[in-house]
Amino acid sequence: MENMILDCAIIGGGPAGLTAGLYTTRGGLENVIMYEKGMPGGQITQSSEIENYPGVTGEITGMDLMIPWPEQCQKFGLKHEMSEVTRVCKNENDNFLIHTSDGKSQEAYSVIVCTGSTPKRAGFAGEDKFFGRGVSTCATCDGFFYKGKEVAVVGGGDTALEEALYLAKICKKVYLIHRRDTFRASPNTVARVKSTENIELVLNSAPEEVYGDAMGVTGIRVINKDKETREIGVPGVFTFVGNNVNNQVLMQEDGNFLCELNSAGEVIVDLSMRTSNAGLFAAGDIRIEAPKQVVCAAGDGAVAALQAISYVDEKLNH
Repeated sequence: MENMILDCAIIGGGPAGLTAGLYTTRGGLENVIMYEKGMPGGQITQSSEIENYPGVTGEITGMDLMIPWPEQCQKFGLKHEMSEVTRVCKNENDNFLIHTSDGKSQEAYSVIVCTGSTPKRAGFAGEDKFFGRGVSTCATCDGFFYKGKEVAVVGGGDTALEEALYLAKICKKVYLIHRRDTFRASPNTVARVKSTENIELVLNSAPEEVYGDAMGVTGIRVINKDKETREIGVPGVFTFVGNNVNNQVLMQEDGNFLCELNSAGEVIVDLSMRTSNAGLFAAGDIRIEAPKQVVCAAGDGAVAALQAISYVDEKLNH
């Protein structure tokens, strides 16, 4: 296997990478390796309950949802390599070189990068302890569990305000906690938030601690600029303080990137998941405007795979 050129290298084993693996192998590409140093499945495996994956009903955890995926992909010939990719670059043959942390490198005709993103932590006490048990970074995933209840949202950017508006439709009341008294979000979104009756602004305030019991979160304590504290009793706390895009594998030795990124570090793709570098595709949360849903990441993986098949076919047969 050592010196054989891969038809496709897939980097990352979440829903996007696994689906890309399924579609490339089933679609006729012979040598496909998915590089994932940990357990395949991605961020969603941390989720305690999934209700919005089409066709999957009943109580199911994120882990349960993802368990059958790797086996299904491997049935069609996808190989899983448990090593960490450090860099992807292009060589003089216009192919890609995949460098891994063990010092090896592997040549590939096409690459699909599915390394995802990681929600930033807001950094208050109890945040990690109650993550997935009342603390969430995804309103679309978890908002419905608080239907008719009160929740708190932490953050002041566009995402925080848009998610607060989303939650306000489902929940009885939303407390929006922001450390300043002005917002970084677009004026239009700010105006909508201010005119939404069941959103209460808790400004010039920062979360100090989220607390709860064996069942999960019961409240959040905030402290304002005058050092006054306030207890807000809620079963759910949503934090939106940004994402770290896992784009490190695309960084070249000279500090530039293998393809174009936007200012947030997300990979710029077209509707076919093509990047600015021919043969390089990006799928899932690493791409611009990713909805951060399993169904969308999987869809991206399928789209990228179909494009990779065409690209490799043309490259080898023209």
